[in-house]
Amino acid sequence: MRKFLGFCAVVGGGFCAAVLAQDAKKEIQRYQQMIAEGSPVELFELQGEELWKKPQGPNKVSLEKCDLGLGAGVVKGAYARLPRYFKDADRVMDLETRLLHCMVTLQGRKREETAARVFGSADRPSEMESLSAYIAAQSRGMKMAPGLSHPKEKEAYAMGRALYFHRAGAWDFSCASCHGEEGKRIRMQDLPVLYKPEHARPVVSTWPAYRVSTSQIVTLQWRMNNCYQQMRMPEPDFGSDTTVALILFLTATGKDAPYRGPGTKR
Repeated sequence: MRKFLGFCAVVGGGFCAAVLAQDAKKEIQRYQQMIAEGSPVELFELQGEELWKKPQGPNKVSLEKCDLGLGAGVVKGAYARLPRYFKDADRVMDLETRLLHCMVTLQGRKREETAARVFGSADRPSEMESLSAYIAAQSRGMKMAPGLSHPKEKEAYAMGRALYFHRAGAWDFSCASCHGEEGKRIRMQDLPVLYKPEHARPVVSTWPAYRVSTSQIVTLQWRMNNCYQQMRMPEPDFGSDTTVALILFLTATGKDAPYRGPGTKR
C-alpha cells in the first residue's frame, strides 16, 4: 500500500482515485454475487403460491381467477407484460395494483384495509410481497414487454417520464437527482441512470427483490414510495397513478431485457 501511495504522489491523485474506485466497485460486485447465491427468495415464492391458491375474503375464493393480463389465472409470463392497460378497471396497472384490484373484486375484501397491509416486515412478510415474488418468478427468462400501444399506456409513460425529471418537495429533488448522472454511489449502492436503457435493463429485470439489510422481499411499489420518502415528499397512495406511471416508464426504458428475478439487493 505504501508503494501504491508513493506511486500516486508521482502520477497524481486523480489516476489513483480512479483505480481505487474500480477496485471498490469490483468488491461490491463480488459481495452482491455472494449474497445472491444464498438468497432465500424461493421461500417467499412458495408462500406466494399458497396465497394465490388460498380462499380468502368474504367471498371465500382464491386469486386463481385473477386476470393479470393474459387471461384468468394465467401467471406464466404475466409479470413480464406489466404494467399494462386493463379494460375492466379502465386504467394502467402494475402487478401489485392489479392484485389489489382482484382482492377487492374477486375476494370481496375492503380496499382500505387490504392496502394498509401491503408492506411487511422481516418477521411478517405481507401477502403482496409474497404474491409478487411468486408471480414474478413465473416470467424468468422472458423479455420485459410492458404495454405501450393503448392511449392510456402512452399517457402513463409520458407522465412517468415527466415525473422522473420533475423537481419538487422541501429538498427540490427529482428521481434524476440521484439517478441522473453516471458514477454516483450511496455507500455500497451504485446509482444507475435509469432513463438510459443499458442502465434500466438490469434493474427492472430483477424486481421484486430480497433485501439482505431487512431480510424481506420488497416490491417496486415499495421502492417508489421509499424514494418519495427519502426525497422528503408526501408518500403516494399505494398503487397510485404516480407510482404506476413511474414503474411503466422505467420498465419500458428497460424493455427487452430477459427477466431474471426475483433478485437480491443490499
